[in-house]
Amino acid sequence: MPVHAAPRRLAPSLLALAAGLLLAGFAHAAEPTDAQRAAFKQAYATAQQGGDAWRAQAQNLADYPLYPYLEAAALTHDLRQLDRAPVDAYLKRYPDLIPASDLRRDYLLELARRKDWTTFQSLYQPGLGDALTCDALQARLAQTQPASAQSGPSTQGAALDFQRDLATLWNKPNLPNACDPVIAAAHDQGLLTAQRLWDRIDRAADASQAGTVAALAAWLPGDDPQAGQRIAMALRDPGGAAAKAGTWPDTPRSRQAAMLALERLARRQSSVADSHWEQLRGHFKFTQEQQRRILSALALFHATDFNDDALQRLASLPPPAQTDATREWRVRVALEQQNWQAALSAIDALTPEQKQDGEWRWFRARALTALGRDDEARKLLAPLSEEPTFFGFMAADELDVPYSICPLTLPPDPPREQALLAHAGLQRAFELYAVGLPRQARREWGKALDGADTATLKLAVDLAYRRGWYDRAVFTFNKGEALRYYEQRFPLASQDGLVPQAEEAGIDPSWAYAILRAESAWAADARSGANARGLMQLLPDTAAMVARRNGLNWAGADSLYDPVTNIVLGTRYLAQMAERFNGAPWLASAAYNAGPARLDQWLAARGTLPPDLFVASMPFKETREYVARVMSFAVIYDWRLNGNATPLASRLTAIGQAYALPDRNTPRRPVSCPAPAAAVAPAEAATVPAPPAGDATNSPSQ
Repeated sequence: MPVHAAPRRLAPSLLALAAGLLLAGFAHAAEPTDAQRAAFKQAYATAQQGGDAWRAQAQNLADYPLYPYLEAAALTHDLRQLDRAPVDAYLKRYPDLIPASDLRRDYLLELARRKDWTTFQSLYQPGLGDALTCDALQARLAQTQPASAQSGPSTQGAALDFQRDLATLWNKPNLPNACDPVIAAAHDQGLLTAQRLWDRIDRAADASQAGTVAALAAWLPGDDPQAGQRIAMALRDPGGAAAKAGTWPDTPRSRQAAMLALERLARRQSSVADSHWEQLRGHFKFTQEQQRRILSALALFHATDFNDDALQRLASLPPPAQTDATREWRVRVALEQQNWQAALSAIDALTPEQKQDGEWRWFRARALTALGRDDEARKLLAPLSEEPTFFGFMAADELDVPYSICPLTLPPDPPREQALLAHAGLQRAFELYAVGLPRQARREWGKALDGADTATLKLAVDLAYRRGWYDRAVFTFNKGEALRYYEQRFPLASQDGLVPQAEEAGIDPSWAYAILRAESAWAADARSGANARGLMQLLPDTAAMVARRNGLNWAGADSLYDPVTNIVLGTRYLAQMAERFNGAPWLASAAYNAGPARLDQWLAARGTLPPDLFVASMPFKETREYVARVMSFAVIYDWRLNGNATPLASRLTAIGQAYALPDRNTPRRPVSCPAPAAAVAPAEAATVPAPPAGDATNSPSQ
């Protein structure tokens, strides 16, 4: 899913182009009818089965914006039986359309499978991905050089040039299987020197690509293959590598492997890594940089484990070994110990950039208050309270002042909007979304608005918003003043039934909205690498369990892409998490992200901490940020629903204390807009979920 912000380069405004068309007398095409959309859906389903049966169902769709998608779907299904003629005909009719580009790519992959290199080369265009780049090189390698009196019989294969053919690919730590024959040919032609092999091994090691390291190591000369395999072992089995490292020779590459093993083992078992470090530091002459990395990793992961000496180890790290992560974790460990003087010292040791983060401004004020320096604390909290963020809302609660939310509105501009709607690419994007093909819609959107100016993007987003395509605002209005378009960024989609479903499940609708917004950014087809699906990102097994427990129908994993189904099951699962943790939405949010079992472990270890300190001590950065994001979004959605908001402080109930749902008697905090300069929220780049195909991994260190 493309993320649009201000354009990176100057480009003609789509708005200006479309307005020019309008002034020239080109009227905006009529909105497609429900009957056309229904006919397209039927024909598209048929086309995806191949053949020409779809044509009878599409007789009245010749002028429908998505008509080209029908033939492309049929041809794609039939690729293994196709000769070149129908592909050429389609590419000629629709040379600039996304389905044509996809068809070319897919047919090229089929030609590569057939090893029809002659046809492949005549159709190939650069820029279609690494696999096809390597297939094109295979096609050249497969060429037969003609025989001559001097050369004798014909010879097979064309020579590769490393800089021309391989340098760009070589810089990537991982390549598709289609590149294996090309890399092998480069090796056979003597292009893969030891230096080039080691350069790529180092890049692969930095990217934790053990398979690539192991494969390349086999081609190293002399005794180097064993050294390369030690690096692969350090990536795959750091504990085993650290245990064996004492038998390795003290060579630069063995030291590299031992360092990688200790770094990775520290993440998993910090105390075991400590023990191996004590043994290996005398065996290897580690460089200063290697020592820095090892000491930094050991101190950091002792901190995330909250070991007794963690604070001392972090504070005593030599300056070259300190990183942003070790500096922040020094603060977190001090906060977990409620050692306020140590927390202040740790905050003082942060970089100037880190100190500006709202989290550390909040905790500096928190420490100052605990040390009796109330006036200093209030001076810090006053500007923080004017930011519409988790820590800004907490600061407002502490000072008992209104929440600062300063919305901007997007005024309608019908003439210019109609001009923009004349753009064929946007017409296809909106229509693809209307017929339930959001992935294709996002691609058309990205192509149509590539290089568009800010005014055009705003109009396009508002048009999408009014059509119920809500994720466009989240991924476009993601920094600066654009964050103040609250209506578009925090939509209230009543047609999906979230409010009544949340109320029926016994949870706060504003919290349910916040979870949905944080999980999927309103992309109904979102799917994570862990197979969580839909608006509220439910795993199929979890959804099936929730359905059984609540006596609800379960139609299988794909039903989670239906917003209504997803919200029914998602709100029930939220209620289940809330029930498990005394109704506390902040704890249930943490469980929703990290898993209830992991949260139970954290509660067993640190369950006596106040809520803000407990959140700060969560080992996973993703979960810390998730809880803060969800709880701030809940405040904003509460304001969107009610015009004011339940105080965040009342949502952050103490661990073990029962949470009561807000009702008409619950005190609510007013919302105001104190000053334009203070009203601009910080960038939300880190709070926008990954695109639907992406996934984030919990990591305790980052």
